[in-house]
Amino acid sequence: MAQAFGCRIPAAALDRTGFQPGARPRPDRLRGVRPSEGSCMLNTDTQRREGPLAGVRVVDLTHMLAGPYSTWLLGALGAEVIKVERPGKGDFTRIIAPFSEEESIYFLSVNRNKRSLTLNLKEEKGKEIFKKIVATCDVLVENNRAGAMDRLGLGYTDLKAVNPRLVYASISGFGQDGPYRHRPCFDVVAQAMSGMMSITGEPGGDPCRVGASIGDIGSSLFAAVGILAALQKRTATGEGSFIDVAMLDCQLALMENAIARFLNAGETPRALGSRHPLIAPFQAFPTADKPIAICVDTNEQWDRMCRAMGLEHLLSDPRFPTGSARNANHAELEPLLREVFLTRGRDAWLDAMEDADVPASPINSVPDALNDPQVVHRKMVVEVPEGSGKRFAAVPITMPEAPLPAESPAPRLGEHTDAILSDLGFSPDEIGAFRRDAVV
Repeated sequence: MAQAFGCRIPAAALDRTGFQPGARPRPDRLRGVRPSEGSCMLNTDTQRREGPLAGVRVVDLTHMLAGPYSTWLLGALGAEVIKVERPGKGDFTRIIAPFSEEESIYFLSVNRNKRSLTLNLKEEKGKEIFKKIVATCDVLVENNRAGAMDRLGLGYTDLKAVNPRLVYASISGFGQDGPYRHRPCFDVVAQAMSGMMSITGEPGGDPCRVGASIGDIGSSLFAAVGILAALQKRTATGEGSFIDVAMLDCQLALMENAIARFLNAGETPRALGSRHPLIAPFQAFPTADKPIAICVDTNEQWDRMCRAMGLEHLLSDPRFPTGSARNANHAELEPLLREVFLTRGRDAWLDAMEDADVPASPINSVPDALNDPQVVHRKMVVEVPEGSGKRFAAVPITMPEAPLPAESPAPRLGEHTDAILSDLGFSPDEIGAFRRDAVV
């Protein structure tokens, strides 16, 4: 026998996360009355989701992007996500333009697959309700400044006492310790401090922020990985975990060989435009009309590219025998290639490179990318809900043996408050009192 959320069930019935999908404590237990052994409340149909994380319940205390992106992904994989928001205000991104039918597109994009509950966590009754929710959940994700949850009395130690199996993930700018732990942090701060901006942009130009918010998204993805690892660990030990993810740490991890080159070869990375720091030719080139990107990673590709371009004589040139030599002599190589690329248009060169089996691509705008036949084939644009006209980037994970559920739209502020409180065992009169007292 194994214990899951206080309910005794056969070990064989447990899924890989160590609990019975859909099993929840009875409302009377949450209200302080101990149920008889073996009794559990099943999830309602409105809460149930399919997918590989079906049965995982997440309480989401995140806002902006570092955090909501993580819980969007967990929800897309099948977890039930309860987004706790400030009464009357909600997530800050609800008021960020542009809007679609008076709803922020920013908010709609990363808050799909969630239910919204408004709850005032500065009120004692709000904290009490929140702890009842935590008692039913597997995962908590928050992205406040370090120490904020502890000051509310809702830190990991506080909530571990409520639910010892809780996986508690904290995403912050600088982590839970260190001299910067209390500082605010946004994407550009993390990119700037990590050195990411120093290696982005054209040589000799101003430092540039990477166009996508990888400071936020990187930390969200690492948090999701940590959560999945902690759920697996819980399967083996029955114990929850605390996960500390810092945006700055994640940016350093994402810089991969730039960090390794400096630490082990003493080379200070710098901005190279579209070039790769170790491989050549690996960059954008202009053509007679539109630019293309070329990647030659092996000598075999170099051979095929030279022949496709009518530059066979470069194959015996002592300056370019290997990738390292081509990179070291890039200043001499680039003009030779650029001159030839300018003789034909982009599409002609792309056809020639495809025939030669050399990696090459157009440099697309966002509209071009979304209309690319490969992107269309992979269904990387999804309409949520279907028929609404609201379209977003889809989940980039395909699992034929564990299909992902259809995505649900981002919730209206407090849309599911009554249903969630009712599931916890509160009566309509009690819920009405919570509203009068500004608890929800």
